[in-house]
Amino acid sequence: MNSPLIISAVQQPCNKDRQTNLDFSIARIREAAASKADLVVLPELHLGPYFCQNEDHHHFDLAQPIPGPTTDVLSAVAKELNIVIVSTIFEKRAPGIYHNTAVVFDKDGSIAGKYRKMHIPDDPGFYEKYYFTPGDIGFKPIQTSLGRLGVLVCWDQWFPEAARLMALAGADILIYPTAIGWDPVDDAGEHQRQLNAWITIQRSHAVANGLPVISCNRIGFEQAPDSEKGIQFWGNSFVAGPQGEIITQADSSETKVLTCSIDSTRSEHVRRIWPYLRDRRIENYGDLTKRFID
Repeated sequence: MNSPLIISAVQQPCNKDRQTNLDFSIARIREAAASKADLVVLPELHLGPYFCQNEDHHHFDLAQPIPGPTTDVLSAVAKELNIVIVSTIFEKRAPGIYHNTAVVFDKDGSIAGKYRKMHIPDDPGFYEKYYFTPGDIGFKPIQTSLGRLGVLVCWDQWFPEAARLMALAGADILIYPTAIGWDPVDDAGEHQRQLNAWITIQRSHAVANGLPVISCNRIGFEQAPDSEKGIQFWGNSFVAGPQGEIITQADSSETKVLTCSIDSTRSEHVRRIWPYLRDRRIENYGDLTKRFID
């Protein structure tokens, strides 16, 4: 990975129409580029409101192919600004096959690669199994001019196996575009416990793998269709170093472009003093491929 690497994570509301949201994201990308960022990450499904709060077949009309109209626009922006962009798009792969797909654009405007979300939740307000076919590309880092990006998406961030496999495949950094928030019905204590768990699990991926982590979430309340209920997206986007240390972090409501510098040589130093990969007992891990050990 290039060092030092200047990265930006865009924390933004996504409750407007596609063009308004895309224009907003591009304005923030330009802001990041003005701060000399090499890499900018956008929140999960930043093109529109989080449509998975209910099951409605009309929402499939929101999907688009890759390459497609949005990737064409972001490719041009990446090339113009000489910046690497990570976006997440509702992908129409074929009739009846749709994915939640992260797309990485390199500095020359090319699509360096994509990652299709592997872990698909199905919870109240997060009915993603209705919309998204589980990814079939696997946990493969995307090679860019900056290095190898281990891009995962939202629910993937709770699974240590995903982070580990990206690390074992040579990822230089772990990146999590995210759309996660609170049920406003829950009390403040439950809100805090959920937020703390979310931050802790991702910092633990940094520690366990000796890699920086970028977590980029949306903000704002988004009402569920035909309901008074909804999700309060909790923001708190952050960048952590390879020992889990918080380098920069936003709060729960601010629109912000978080920008900081990452020294890639620290990852190698940390792995030398905490050689977890060396000491793994891989000959004894076969049961990890089982659903449960009876």
